Amino acid sequence: MSLKDQITEDMKNAMRAKEAERLGAIRLLLAAIKQREVDERVVVDDAGIIAIVEKLIKQRKDSISQFDKAGRADLVAIEAAEMAILQAYLPAQLSEAEVAATVASTIAELGATGPQDMGKVIGALKSKLAGKADMAAVSGLVKAALAQ
Repeated sequence: MSLKDQITEDMKNAMRAKEAERLGAIRLLLAAIKQREVDERVVVDDAGIIAIVEKLIKQRKDSISQFDKAGRADLVAIEAAEMAILQAYLPAQLSEAEVAATVASTIAELGATGPQDMGKVIGALKSKLAGKADMAAVSGLVKAALAQ
């Protein structure tokens, strides 16, 4: 079953169970998927859906920080709940040790020697770690490894 089919099934189950918050978050995700399909005139595959979910989660994190600064705990709770629902559609996250090992092996594989090779390494890692690790943290690991 594709990820899109799973999301559609989860929407139906949320409707049957009358879970309004879950239903709202899933509908938001399906709307974002449909928007990408219409804009780009393509059928979004699982990798594309994972990218959309990551983008929506990043938006939620940004919103949470802004609402927290403004003292709006009610809105922080709503955004955090949506973020938790969306995270269920991401693949299992790799541990920090696994990410570090992947970074080290990719650097060795590409023969990267310094900061000038960072773009090449990040490009290779994006395909390997998409959805499985926070790319901001990966970028920090790559930068540290190449600075040595």
